[in-house]
Amino acid sequence: MSKFIIYPAIDMRDGKCVRLVQGDYDQETVYGDSPFDMAKSFADAGAEWIHMVDLDGAKAKKRVNHEHVVRVAKELNAKVQVGGGIRTAEDIAYYLEQGVDRVILGSVAVNNPEFTKKMLAKYGGQRIAIGLDARDGYVVTEGWLETSSVKAEELAQELVRYGAEVFIFTDISRDGMLSGPNTEAITNLAVATGKEVIASGGVSSLADLTELRTKAEKGVAGAIVGKALYTNQFTLEEALQGGE
Repeated sequence: MSKFIIYPAIDMRDGKCVRLVQGDYDQETVYGDSPFDMAKSFADAGAEWIHMVDLDGAKAKKRVNHEHVVRVAKELNAKVQVGGGIRTAEDIAYYLEQGVDRVILGSVAVNNPEFTKKMLAKYGGQRIAIGLDARDGYVVTEGWLETSSVKAEELAQELVRYGAEVFIFTDISRDGMLSGPNTEAITNLAVATGKEVIASGGVSSLADLTELRTKAEKGVAGAIVGKALYTNQFTLEEALQGGE
């Protein structure tokens, strides 16, 4: 339970690598024209996993940038987890059958818990991760455009009963801000569920990663790192060398 994995992130929009600030599509920076080349640089640096998000898909509620994801999964020696626009059993089957290791269910986990439970039963909690994006403790959905009345911890505890083993927790107020992760909320979720929680959003320094690593014994299983890599706050090699 105490292994800590760094997940370099590739957010895709219009086939390019981008980063948004707090999920705002109007605050976009393009960091590269090729998701594959970016993923290859991460794999070459030693990344065990690559985290890919289909931003167009999240907005359109269907797969859009899937060909880039599948190419990375098939051609690179790194595991891939993908989120964004995954709404149907067919979407999930497509990715998992094409070599993607883990599919992230976000909005659908809130809006359609029954479907989520079925997918957990079918594929298991390591292949179906639950993405919990929260604002003030409440889950937000639809590309962060809508706040639900569901508390992140309560939804997580319910899904654990149906086999969920991996959660990806984003505190939206921190995302893309380089302001440091909400370590307390992340750790609380890990303790409340007794499962793996991957921190997402806000990692700005190696010190942030060191702090998160100290919570590995409590179930904080890794961190997704995006903007800090793209703005050269540290290198992926430095992040990976932080030890297990």
